[in-house]
Amino acid sequence: MQTIGAYEAKTSLSKLLERVNKGEKISITKHGVAVAILQPPATAKKSNPGQAIAALRIFRDKHSLKGISLREMIEEGRR
Repeated sequence: MQTIGAYEAKTSLSKLLERVNKGEKISITKHGVAVAILQPPATAKKSNPGQAIAALRIFRDKHSLKGISLREMIEEGRR
């Protein structure tokens, strides 16, 4: 991991971001003390809408409202 001073990071931020986009990590220091690390974001799994809907349907089938309407639950929560 490369270390770079805050002033230099400020003046060359776009170039640093290009490097980070390629997977590099860069430590930013201020007066010789590390204050931040530029790194790529953790890759998030892309959700599949079909799978999410199927999971919600399974959840709904396993958990009933036991005769209580949704409106009654909302009103109960307001008290």
